[in-house]
Amino acid sequence: MTTTEASTPAPAERTTSTRRGTVMSVTGLATSALIALLTVVPSPYAVGSAGPTFDTLGEVDDVPLVEISGAPTYMSSGELRLTTVSVSRAGSQPFTLGRVLAGWASPRQYVVPQENVFGTADEEEEAEQQAADEWISSQESATVSALEALGHPVPATLAVEGTSPGSHAQGVLEQGDVIVAVDGADVDTFAELADAVGAREPGDDIAVTFTRDGEETTETFATLDDGNGEAVIGVWINPEFDLPIDVEVQIDSVGGPSAGLMFSLGIMDRLTEVDELDGARVAGTGTIDATGDVGPIGGIRMKLYGAQDAGSEWFLAPVENCADVRGNIPDGLHVVAVDTLDDAYDAITRIGRGDTADLPGC
Repeated sequence: MTTTEASTPAPAERTTSTRRGTVMSVTGLATSALIALLTVVPSPYAVGSAGPTFDTLGEVDDVPLVEISGAPTYMSSGELRLTTVSVSRAGSQPFTLGRVLAGWASPRQYVVPQENVFGTADEEEEAEQQAADEWISSQESATVSALEALGHPVPATLAVEGTSPGSHAQGVLEQGDVIVAVDGADVDTFAELADAVGAREPGDDIAVTFTRDGEETTETFATLDDGNGEAVIGVWINPEFDLPIDVEVQIDSVGGPSAGLMFSLGIMDRLTEVDELDGARVAGTGTIDATGDVGPIGGIRMKLYGAQDAGSEWFLAPVENCADVRGNIPDGLHVVAVDTLDDAYDAITRIGRGDTADLPGC
């Protein structure tokens, strides 16, 4: 009697098994090739994630991160952390399509085509220089807004840099002119100029007094609407501030203007005897101008996670960024929406004393 071992397939079974094995082998090879591509092939995308945070009240190598000279300073028991975004790209770091796909799937990262961030080599270099310039400029604006918020006006030479398209100041004001008065009232600070213009209605005539080549002249022209119902004169001002204190920042690895708000708060905290935070750990972001207006920034979702990683309990976010904040707040982090430096300072003071019930959120 002939018997068939269970381990020995019949001819038809052998054919089916062989085909199945071939298909599985091909499938396995394809999968391996795909994995190899995901692992090896560079991807033309930029991946952003939470970057390091820096406590503007802390120290770097035993030196205050924000060092102030020319005025008495005081220590704080809390933290005011500026947050950053780290962006990496194929070419500068070896990452692949697999990492790009992981970035798309992660709430802690964002992915964009590389050219949308960096462009050509020349454009990248130009962007880096602009970020460095904005970093320096934001420190000056932060100092001015902090001092003025504390009641110390900062004198400035209000030099005209140019006029915007459609401005009625075109052909009237020229680059290098210095504005000294508005409607007959002297303007000695950037804030005074902004307040004088902002007191008018769009379309109102405004008398601007300026000096040119040592001669003083007054010209009258109509204001414009800034798009939000506020009057502007359509003139770019390059103020030269006469700062009564010196502020040095011990960070050279960060660029852009988004740390301005946290710089301002750090300066205000250091210049006041009161311990505003009383041990609270607050992070945040936002641009700041010399009038104390807080502006929106990019990458706020990543910065929220950076704040959480740093152990911050509170986060100050520009009002204009609230749409990006909603639904993206990490567990354990409380977000306060701020529109001005005064809003932000009031927030950290209330956080420090535990009066947080009705702080505005997003």
